[in-house]
Amino acid sequence: MRRGRIRIAVCLAALIGGAFASQDAPIRLESRRELFVDHYLIERLDNARLVLHEPRDEGPALAFDKPWEGAFSGYVTIIRDGDVYRAYYRGLPSSRQDGTSAETTCVAESRDGIRWTKPELELFEVGGAKANNVVWAGDPPTSHNFSPLLDSRPGVDPAERYKALTGTDRSGLFAFVSPDGLRWRKLRPEPVFTKGMFDSQNVAFWSESERLYVMYFRIWSGGGWEGFRTVGRTTSPDFVHWSEPEAMTFGGTPMEHLYTQQTHPYFRAPHIYIAVAARFMPGRQVLTEEQARQAGVDPDYFKDCSDAVLMTSRGGSAYDRSFMESFIRAGIGPKNWVSRSNYPALNVVPTGSHEMSIYVNQDYAQPTAHLRRYSLRVDGFASLNAPYAGGEMVSKVLSFGGERLFLNFATSAAGEIRIEIQTPEGEPISGFALADCPPIIGNEIEREAAWTGGPSLKRLVGRPVRLRITLKDADLYSIQFR
Repeated sequence: MRRGRIRIAVCLAALIGGAFASQDAPIRLESRRELFVDHYLIERLDNARLVLHEPRDEGPALAFDKPWEGAFSGYVTIIRDGDVYRAYYRGLPSSRQDGTSAETTCVAESRDGIRWTKPELELFEVGGAKANNVVWAGDPPTSHNFSPLLDSRPGVDPAERYKALTGTDRSGLFAFVSPDGLRWRKLRPEPVFTKGMFDSQNVAFWSESERLYVMYFRIWSGGGWEGFRTVGRTTSPDFVHWSEPEAMTFGGTPMEHLYTQQTHPYFRAPHIYIAVAARFMPGRQVLTEEQARQAGVDPDYFKDCSDAVLMTSRGGSAYDRSFMESFIRAGIGPKNWVSRSNYPALNVVPTGSHEMSIYVNQDYAQPTAHLRRYSLRVDGFASLNAPYAGGEMVSKVLSFGGERLFLNFATSAAGEIRIEIQTPEGEPISGFALADCPPIIGNEIEREAAWTGGPSLKRLVGRPVRLRITLKDADLYSIQFR
């Protein structure tokens, strides 16, 4: 009887043009992990939705308290290289015009991404001493927004396994390289890219899925210094020759000022680019002059506010903004509601077997300026969610290359998840119907799905199918066939 009702529902939905849109070819998942951060896999939701999750505030991670660092330190990049984490950032004690000799590029190190120290590298003399954590200085404007990456391109020259882009709109962007992330040199004396407004962090990485270097940088909608601060993109085969830039699109969502966008490949699913962007609200003043004075905020830096939002991309010139709401809200109290505070660092990194961390600049333009750590479960940016009453998702037509299905999920004690594998027309496949799937209950980063006949999906590998996932008081963060 249940199967008959499913057939009737599918037929009715097809008649009204609703349930299963035509699709030229299945989505080929192969063995990629897929996160529920967008509607990429989703054909239909019934009493289920995508939910954005709030990172947990883990407190201060790194104080910008050295004489050459200070209140205007920022543009942080976090890189994990083996068992070493490094945080790169601009050191700037007082407000200056962008790109002056007062700016330095600093580094802090960690073994776990939680506790940080500042090495005395003795590479550059600053303030009459070389006992400091400065990795680049004395070459304005290249310490203004020095943004490094660990190059994952196959066959990369070991002497250039670290790369960076830096510069301003007046100078263009210069390319730097390093064997160890500490000792840097310019790749060439002239800038490698000049078609943008590079007054904030310009980020690049090697894309496994696009097989190119990809760079994201600041532009203005409408051209000139008018309109909205938004994002441009360019690509390169060699980190030197870059394509004609194109403006990123946002799927028709409202335009907002994005001061930095921090786009990077997610470490567990590098074909998905995560962008934890600084949403800037110019002129949206929260503090009074007296509150700013009491907090010690620079007088020029309290008449705007900002927070962090989550965007994603799967390559090309489009961001997905499934979530317009704040991802990381500004913290409690006036100190967190000043200009250019709450700017996220580049890169989300693992900081435990079940945990990943995001870092955010706070108390900008104040004596207490610091980097703060926030945590999430791995893959836990967002989830497919249904309430206690239950709900379901039916996927688009897809094919997969793995013989097992693994879930990152959480249910309540009363909740559950079940998975049905269907034909493209919505018919349950024998042995993989909903009734064949015992309830999946618990809270695990990796649980193998199984049916009464066992977990093997060997006979379905490469076939076009749909997934029907039912949930009750549960969250599903990611799936992977492998």
